[in-house]
Amino acid sequence: MTYKHYLLGLSVFMLAVACSTNPFTGNQTMALVSNDQLFPTAFQQYNQVLSENKVITGTRQSEMIKRVGQRIAVAAERWLKANGHAGYLEDYRWEYTLIDSEMVNAWCMPGGKIAFYTGILPVAENETAIAAIMGHEVAHALANHGQQRMSAAYIQQGIALAGNALIEDDKTRDIFNQSYGIGSQVGVMLPFSRSHETEADKIGLILMAIAGYNPEEAPNLWKRMDAISGGQAPPEFLSTHPANASRISTLTSLIPKAKVEAQKFGVTEFRPLGKY
Repeated sequence: MTYKHYLLGLSVFMLAVACSTNPFTGNQTMALVSNDQLFPTAFQQYNQVLSENKVITGTRQSEMIKRVGQRIAVAAERWLKANGHAGYLEDYRWEYTLIDSEMVNAWCMPGGKIAFYTGILPVAENETAIAAIMGHEVAHALANHGQQRMSAAYIQQGIALAGNALIEDDKTRDIFNQSYGIGSQVGVMLPFSRSHETEADKIGLILMAIAGYNPEEAPNLWKRMDAISGGQAPPEFLSTHPANASRISTLTSLIPKAKVEAQKFGVTEFRPLGKY
């Protein structure tokens, strides 16, 4: 057996024994690390971040972040229950925190711990855009993207270690390390990350609509994001995220579907943008 066959066999075996089905997409996803292991670690890391930053509480903006987050979480619960996954969120511990920082960013830890930085609020401009961001971040948690990224990293590292162990010639090993490092990152890991971002956009758009927020504001948000980027983003194939133009196009095309999905839950009108 050549080392290529060995590596292929190893990858297939690891994927076969550690997969789960995502209820939002119906796709099989990698789960080399269980949520029982991942969630407690994520919760600890979240608390560590909060302890090292200025957390804003008791303000109109911080209360808005919590309000929007709770509405998106309820929308997720409603969707899951309606689609036969009532117990899916049993181990999730939702928390929504506003952090004082100029960074234009928001993120979600596995298990539902979400942080917004104040720097993203001026770009959002209104509560509906906050819902678009929140829906996207909640979707990352619901789709277990953190679990999948960690699983993919384990496979990437495992193949690299196996290749180094099996290749005896130093020159061939160096060539393998260089080509595999670049190839696996650009050809596998980065597209994998971009697919997660697109998936979160799609799920998030539906959740914000079910929560009563107009999905038409989501592409408008990304137009504003694009405007502040000043064209400094790296080429899409070298980025962890889709290009802004791609996201705007995808979100725009999915608005009718999100509205139809919201109608299934009795949502026929949306809240005002809610400027703050």
